[in-house]
Amino acid sequence: MIDRWDVTIPELTGDRTRKAYVYLPVGYEDSYERYPVLYMFDGHNLFTDEEATYGKCWGLGDYLDYTGAQIIVAAVECNTQGNGRLSEYSPVNFTMHDGTKIKGRGKKYMDWLVREFKPYIDCKYPTLPDRLNTAIGGSSMGGLMTVYAILNYNKYFSKGAALSPSLWVYGDNTPEVIQKGSARRDTILYMDYGSREFKNHSNQRQAFSEACAAFIQKGVNLTARIVPGGTHCEQSWQEQIPFFMNTLFPEL
Repeated sequence: MIDRWDVTIPELTGDRTRKAYVYLPVGYEDSYERYPVLYMFDGHNLFTDEEATYGKCWGLGDYLDYTGAQIIVAAVECNTQGNGRLSEYSPVNFTMHDGTKIKGRGKKYMDWLVREFKPYIDCKYPTLPDRLNTAIGGSSMGGLMTVYAILNYNKYFSKGAALSPSLWVYGDNTPEVIQKGSARRDTILYMDYGSREFKNHSNQRQAFSEACAAFIQKGVNLTARIVPGGTHCEQSWQEQIPFFMNTLFPEL
């Protein structure tokens, strides 16, 4: 079961609405249980092909229904105006390969998520709101934001899934960014990259390996994978659902 409604993020896009999504597990209506929550980026790409940007979704709801995983997934549609997604899903300013400058507004987005969206979800749905039962995940720029959230909002999220994270945004500073972060040693992080993606950005293989090393040195419980034949698309990320779900929620 998936609930949908319109939300606004006044700090970022004023009165303009975007969709919010909540997946509720099989048996939810007849249960008195409370559930862990996975917050995700790019909510419009998760559940239906009709809403997905490129006509192919992750099929996340179908997977969770099939496995019977007792978990809530809460997600919000990205900013679809111009370079709004790149701006909201980056914690730092950066320059695109074509010279376009992007202002990073990721902190504003995460502040809204933990101060407004998460409290609303915890109030409306039977969640387990504590840190140990709260995870965050996403792909591409959403994967970058997952890394950022794990490092800087760790008091809310003890677990994260960063698929194909856009680490190139950090330039050569990725190890330093990770070292300065506040992730606790009990943090669980799944991070992957498709083998066919490394050619998309220069030094991406090095950036990924350095990020993995930095997280390990920090004491984070890291599961890192190079996905054989993996590419930068929803179909490839859909195929990784069992891997990151089993990492974040092995008990489910």
